[in-house]
Amino acid sequence: MTAQLIISYDGTPNDDDALALGKLLAQTGSAVTLAYVRHTREFDPRREQLAQYDAEQRLERGAERIGIPVQKHVLVGAATGEVLGEFAADLGASIVVFGSDYRTPPGRAEPGTSAQRLLDGGPVAVAVAAAGLRARTDAAIRLIAVPFAGPVNDDARATAASLAASLGAEVVDAGHPGLDMIVVGSQQGAPQGHVVVAGEVRNELSSARSSVLVLPAQTRIEF
Repeated sequence: MTAQLIISYDGTPNDDDALALGKLLAQTGSAVTLAYVRHTREFDPRREQLAQYDAEQRLERGAERIGIPVQKHVLVGAATGEVLGEFAADLGASIVVFGSDYRTPPGRAEPGTSAQRLLDGGPVAVAVAAAGLRARTDAAIRLIAVPFAGPVNDDARATAASLAASLGAEVVDAGHPGLDMIVVGSQQGAPQGHVVVAGEVRNELSSARSSVLVLPAQTRIEF
């Protein structure tokens, strides 16, 4: 699967972290789409026009912040994660990028509700930006780790190697200080093409002190 990114963006500070991570990943040459999910349509035409305008303006501000060519899409649906998963499938995108939950301490990556929906059986890889990444003027992906050994993580290792080669980064041991990204595969026995996070994978994500990329089962991404 060739990398194509969707960044979930609603203008909040933590979604500015998602922009920052998306911009770093876009240095691989991956195409980038910003997506804002509205949860309902307004019955009143004037209110609908205002709501759509507000969504478009948020995306415009996001496009200005990221500072690279992007596509922009306003989507409508009750659950952001599900809508983005369906949009990724339609678009052929390989990764959806989220900011961390708003309560996450700086430097940690903690998926919020929308990201969690895709981590529970979603059809696309999920990247979660470390909280506060937006404020790092020296932000880069230089050190990448794959925490788990064994055949089940061959795709994670191949994805990490491809990302490192594209960015001039290095794949190092998971205990290495100063990691910028960890790449993990889904739980052993997960359905092919779906993300399933449980057990030791969830524990690894909970303790991560870097941005994270979680792959669907039996899926590797080429950058």
